[in-house]
Amino acid sequence: MGYVRTRDGEEIFYKDWGTGRPVVFIHGWPLNSDAWYDQLRHVAANGFRGVAHDRRGHGQSSHPWDGYDFDTFAGDLNDLLETLDLRDVTLVGHSMGGGELARYVGRYGTGRVRQTVLLSAITPLMLQGPDNPEGVPAQAFEDIKNGLLKERSQYWRDASEPFFSAGPGSKATQGNRDAFWFMAMHENLQAGLKCVDAFARTDFHADLRKFDVPTLVVHGDDDRIVPLEATGRKAAALIPGAILKVYEGGSHGIGMVPGDKERFNSDLLEFIKS
Repeated sequence: MGYVRTRDGEEIFYKDWGTGRPVVFIHGWPLNSDAWYDQLRHVAANGFRGVAHDRRGHGQSSHPWDGYDFDTFAGDLNDLLETLDLRDVTLVGHSMGGGELARYVGRYGTGRVRQTVLLSAITPLMLQGPDNPEGVPAQAFEDIKNGLLKERSQYWRDASEPFFSAGPGSKATQGNRDAFWFMAMHENLQAGLKCVDAFARTDFHADLRKFDVPTLVVHGDDDRIVPLEATGRKAAALIPGAILKVYEGGSHGIGMVPGDKERFNSDLLEFIKS
């Protein structure tokens, strides 16, 4: 564990487990690097080096007032990779983290990158519009912000249900929902509000077209946060040679839910060994 100082003086907290070729995990919103514990241990136990950081405004990283846009997040990721001198990296981005990954490739290229993995990612575009009818209506994002401003603790408890597609027959546990709430409560409220605007409206089409490394796209067909047809399926079509794996009944929280996380860990390990 340690901190990397960014080019604008903020501190980015990271976990660093194992030795070998690096696998860097980029968490979703409103989580932090704790969400990757199962994957960090899995890759470290299989001869790789697992690294996961807290996005600014989340977890143990700096909590500044501003800087919550994807150019800044990609810059923070670049600072992490350069400071730790990580090369031949597999980048794994979940949800909003997939956007961070995409913008990193779009701005900085793949000189340090061996492979990329997009897990339940927001790419190429979340917002519904004439060219993206499968997307999420703008009002849904306003409702998220209103919920955070009204009473964020209860909002996060309620939001854990669609995040894990919880309900009758769901594989999600109460522990999953509690962990979601706990991580969400360690997100800066200002960061939370600004991130909603960022992940709702940022267009990653141009970034995805710059991918020139092997890419695995994993998405659940019961993702109630980031719709498969608006994101995962389109991202896989945009990236040359991308592999798309759709998990039947998979929620947005694939990497944390019993059953799905083991499947993902297996698919991830197979991919990074290829």
